[in-house]
Amino acid sequence: MTEPPQPPNQPPTPSGYGHLPGPPPSGYSQPPQGANPYAQQPPTVAQQPAAPGWGHHPAVAGGGYPPPPPGAPTMPMGAPGMPPGTPPKKKATVLIAAAVAGVLVLGAGTYFAFFRGDDKDPKQPVAQESASPDAKPSGSPSVDKGDGSGNGGADADLNSGRKQGEDKVLWLKTAKIDGPGAGVKTDGQWVVGDTVVKTVDKAVTGYAVADGKQKWSLTLPAAVCAVTRQTSADGKTVVMYRDGESDTANCNQMRLIDLKAGKEGWSKEVPKEGAFDLFVDPSLAITGDTFSVSRLTRATAFKLSTGDKLFASPTEGCMPGAYPAGSGKMLGIATCHDADSTVEVQDVDPATGKSTWSYRLPKGWKVNRVFSLDPIVLDLVNRNNSKERSIVVLGPDGKQRATVTGEGKFSTQCGMKHDDSLQGCATAVVDAGTLYLPTDTDLLTANEIVAFDLATGKAKWRVPAGDKRTIVPLKAANGQLVAYRKALDAMGGEVLTIPAGGGTPTAVLRHPSGPAAEVESTFYAPEVDYVDGRFFISTVRLLAQGKDEKFLMVFGK
Repeated sequence: MTEPPQPPNQPPTPSGYGHLPGPPPSGYSQPPQGANPYAQQPPTVAQQPAAPGWGHHPAVAGGGYPPPPPGAPTMPMGAPGMPPGTPPKKKATVLIAAAVAGVLVLGAGTYFAFFRGDDKDPKQPVAQESASPDAKPSGSPSVDKGDGSGNGGADADLNSGRKQGEDKVLWLKTAKIDGPGAGVKTDGQWVVGDTVVKTVDKAVTGYAVADGKQKWSLTLPAAVCAVTRQTSADGKTVVMYRDGESDTANCNQMRLIDLKAGKEGWSKEVPKEGAFDLFVDPSLAITGDTFSVSRLTRATAFKLSTGDKLFASPTEGCMPGAYPAGSGKMLGIATCHDADSTVEVQDVDPATGKSTWSYRLPKGWKVNRVFSLDPIVLDLVNRNNSKERSIVVLGPDGKQRATVTGEGKFSTQCGMKHDDSLQGCATAVVDAGTLYLPTDTDLLTANEIVAFDLATGKAKWRVPAGDKRTIVPLKAANGQLVAYRKALDAMGGEVLTIPAGGGTPTAVLRHPSGPAAEVESTFYAPEVDYVDGRFFISTVRLLAQGKDEKFLMVFGK
C-alpha cells in the first residue's frame, strides 16, 4: 500500500464544512437537540399530539415512531430501542387497508371507503378491489388477491381539496397493527417495474403501482431487521431477519428476494467472524453480484446470486468494520490497531476483497457518511468534536482531490429518515461532477439546495425552497436534479426538476391541497421515491396500537 497524502492545508471557510483537520467552521452549528431539518420532529409517543387537521380523519391516525437514541439495545420486532415501562411483547397482528382516490364516492363526494381484510389471517395483508383510471405512467393493475371480506369504513376524499393545476392522490394504503409497545418497523421501499414493495414485521409485500392492489406477499420466519434500498439489475435484493422471536435474537439471517416476481431465493446465516462479532444494527450494500453485511466491528461479502461467502474483514492490521458498496465499487472503512485507533479508507475489489490503496484520516477523525463511491465523496467528522466536519473527494487512486466548502448549516443526519448506516444519507445526491446537499434550517424556515463542484469543492449554485418550505434532492438523472418540496398541512408537496447548471425549478408533479396535504405533511422521516411520473411516500415505523395508520401514499397525474 502507498502512504496516502495528508489533507491539504486550506484556510478556514465562512461556514458549512471546513478544512480537515482544523477548528470548527465559524458558521456551522449542530441542529437543536431533537431537531430534524427534513421532517417535523414529533415529541415522544406519550406526549405526541394529534397531527394538525386530523380530527376529522378517524380512519387514518398517527405516524411514524420517533427513533430511539443511538446506542439503545436491540429489541424484538426490529425495534432499535424500547422505552421504560413498555408493555410485554405481543405478537403483531397486521391488517392492511387500501384507499384509492375516487373509490365509493358518497353524496357530494366527501367520503370514500377503506376496505379491510379478514382478521382470521393476520399474516396476509389484504388490498381490496380498487381502481385508478387516471394513472398515466406505465404499470398495469393486477389481480386482487384479497378474500373479499372487507367491512368498510369512511374518511374524507383525499382529492376533495384539489386546486386548479394540482395532480392527484392515486391511492393510499393504511395498516392496522396490534403489536409490541415499541411499534413495528416497516423499512424499505422498492419501486421495481409495475410493483412497489414494502416490509411490515415479517412480511414483504408487493403492490401494483397503478392501483395499490396486492400482487404478492412473502412471510419470513421472524421480523425483518435490515434492508438495503439497492437492488440488482434484474430487481433482486437481500433482506435480513432475526434468528428467533426472543428479545435476544440475532439479526443474522439472510434471504434473497426477487422483487419483480415476488419469489424467495436462497436463505443463509451470516457466519460469525470471531468472538467479538456482534450483530448489532447490520447494514447491507449491493454492487454487481456482490453484497456486503456490515455490523459493529466486522464485515463480510457474499455472492448475490448464490449467497456464498466471498471474503471477510482481515484479522490483523487495519480491519474494515464496513464494506459500503455501489456503482460497481466497494470500499473498506477500517480501524487500525494503533494507539489512536486511526481510521483508514481502502479500495476493495468486490470479488476478492483485495486492496491497492488506502487513505488515512487524521488522528481522531472517522467516516460519518459515504455520499458516493463513484466518484468517492466522504463526509468526515471529528470523534471528539462532532461540530468539526469535512467533506472530501478522493480520486480513483485514493488521493484527495478536493475539500467541499460553502456557507450554510448541513445536518449530520442528512436524510428523509433516521438512518445511521454509512450509506444512509438519502438526501445527499452525487452525479459525475456535482454534490447536491440541502441546508438545515429551523422549522417553517425556508431552506435551500446547494450544488458543489467536486473538482474545486466550491458551491456552484443555490436554489431556495420558498416561503416556509423545505426542499431536498432525490436523484440526479438526464442532466437535471429531481427534488421534493415537502408538504405543509394546508399545502401539498411538489416534485421539481432543476437543470444541472442551476436555474428556476420546474414542477413536474403538484400534490393536492386539502385533506391530502394533511396526510402527506405528517409522514415522519419517510421513505420517498419518484419513478415513472409517480411519487411514493411511506412510513418506516408503525405505532402498532390497533388503530389505522397511514402506511403508503402514491401521487400521480
